[in-house]
Amino acid sequence: MKKIYHLKSCSTNVRILKELDLSGVELQNIKEQNIDEQALNFLKSKTGSYEALFSKKAMKFRSLGLNKVALSETDYKRLMLEEYTFLKRPFMINEEDVFIGNSKDVVGKAIASFGPNK
Repeated sequence: MKKIYHLKSCSTNVRILKELDLSGVELQNIKEQNIDEQALNFLKSKTGSYEALFSKKAMKFRSLGLNKVALSETDYKRLMLEEYTFLKRPFMINEEDVFIGNSKDVVGKAIASFGPNK
């Protein structure tokens, strides 16, 4: 499976998508269709935790006071399934390779896996 969960309105996500060879890649805008539980569980199995998939930079993280409470793995999962803004993005899946986030290192590894846009 080749799939990228992204936010179409995020300039960083748009820039990353322009760098990748997207032939045969399914794109899913998480604002229009949030990630489902099965996909989230698959990503958790690859990363080891739901917390690794969770964006603590999301505006709602602080506005809801979540930064002041201890969240469990169940909490992270529930929050991401309820609200797309809590997803660290993009999530890029190329068969068994999974790339989470937009750091330079992660994007470089994704380009090596998917291939550069020509």
